[in-house]
Amino acid sequence: MTTTIAAPKIVDAGGIRTSYLEAGSGETVLMLHGSGPGVSGTANWQLNIGPLSRRLHVLAPDIVGFGATERPDDIVYSLRTWTDHVWAFLDAQGIARTAIVGNSLGGRIALQMATDDPERISRMVLMGSPGVGMTPTEGLAALRAYEPSHEAMRHLLKNFFAVDPNLITEELVTIRYEASIADGAYEAYRAMFFDPKHKGSELSITAEEVRAIDTPTLLIHGREDKVVPLAVSVTMLDLLPNADLHVFSRCGHWTQIDRADEFSALVATYLERT
Repeated sequence: MTTTIAAPKIVDAGGIRTSYLEAGSGETVLMLHGSGPGVSGTANWQLNIGPLSRRLHVLAPDIVGFGATERPDDIVYSLRTWTDHVWAFLDAQGIARTAIVGNSLGGRIALQMATDDPERISRMVLMGSPGVGMTPTEGLAALRAYEPSHEAMRHLLKNFFAVDPNLITEELVTIRYEASIADGAYEAYRAMFFDPKHKGSELSITAEEVRAIDTPTLLIHGREDKVVPLAVSVTMLDLLPNADLHVFSRCGHWTQIDRADEFSALVATYLERT
């Protein structure tokens, strides 16, 4: 199911050597991955960049602490750190205004960006994103408990991400596993969520903050999501002033992989609305 995409590029974003994927032309869409072990722009969006780039200019960075992006020794991970890094990435690309597709953590970053500077965000697609009403889940606990091995990554992806385990190919398992053991990757992952110096788990947002976000938003959720419950997106639908909700049945936390073709078509159509 994978498609061939161009090799990653590197740009200095706020002093951080940042790896990113780029494809297509036209209106820009920024694609932000989640926070699971071994995550990267490639692992998260490999099935979607090709279809979306036929109609849009796609940018998919590895957020600081993840993928092939530099992990500075003195960095303190937090929602603010991640959001500032993404803003710096857009500035380095000369992008004044963009749409955002955010998966899980990426969705939470998108919400913060829409709070920071709504004029720079044209539309948002939030998929399996934490929000008001988020509570600890078995899937989230499994993500945080991950200890690197090929078998552990296979178990995690097949049992907590996709409803159809056949969609989790050995290629995808290998991509995620190898990324999770890259130099400093596992240490950074453990630090950002378990070291009290870092604030990676502090992702809450209040109902009042959400009501103030007027950015047109499409919420996408898998009905069988084991990491972020569907109820979170239902709650966010009630709070966001300008939001729609699309629910995929027989679909888990990775709608972009579980239902790749439908997801890409839905997102492209939504982002092209005037």
